[in-house]
Amino acid sequence: MTTALAQNPYLLVDRDDTIVTITINRPEKLNAFTIDVWRDLGTDFLALSEDDTVRCIVLRGAGEKAFSPGNDISEFETSRSNKEQAVKYGEVMRRTIEAIGNCRHPVVAQIHGICVGGGMEIASLADVRICGSSSRFGVPIKNLGLVMSYSELAPLVKLVGPSTALAVLLEGTIFGADKALELGVVTRVVPDADVAAEARLTAERIAAGAPLVARWHKKFVRRLLAGGELTEAERDEAFDCFDTEDFRTGYHAFLRKDTPVFTGR
Repeated sequence: MTTALAQNPYLLVDRDDTIVTITINRPEKLNAFTIDVWRDLGTDFLALSEDDTVRCIVLRGAGEKAFSPGNDISEFETSRSNKEQAVKYGEVMRRTIEAIGNCRHPVVAQIHGICVGGGMEIASLADVRICGSSSRFGVPIKNLGLVMSYSELAPLVKLVGPSTALAVLLEGTIFGADKALELGVVTRVVPDADVAAEARLTAERIAAGAPLVARWHKKFVRRLLAGGELTEAERDEAFDCFDTEDFRTGYHAFLRKDTPVFTGR
């Protein structure tokens, strides 16, 4: 790696060539988040985003019972028992949410089992979300008397729209994989036994493409969602790819009927 990652036993970071897998490693708690997990996950994403040798990040929970159920409720007594504490906790969460949402590299969520509350928030930040047929989703925080902050709510609203986001929050129901696919919460549903393989194949397809193109596409989609009139410089940036080595590699390989090998230059 070109930058330092956080040292946290509850976050495992494994690298296989250009693909990095981050595992939330608290299987005994179904991979529930603590404030340290939130903080270090943000640190890792900020570091990886700056590493131009990375082409895809896979985010998952340890084991196959859960992606994550969200925050560890037992931590509320010590870390979120009042507004002052919650504001500080929320600042840590916001940093991580923005780090994942603004990551320059494509992110794939590998979802096994339970994916609710903060787990669903995190998964919604991924570019591709793959789950198993028995996965369960929802944000039942109304039952805790809790509100999703603006930074937590924004990715969900962007993903499924305001009406669906409100229905999910107001009803607080837990729904299955097919409903998640219908609502747009996930990109695709596969048999439980195939989730890891499908996530890996997806990451490999992404990593085989031109990395500069992937980063530009992510940047352009974020800019379009932000709204407002595009400047001429922004419009012209869409043609910067024609001056890259990867463009020449790509179209020459196409003409030769070869498989292109991109260098990210």
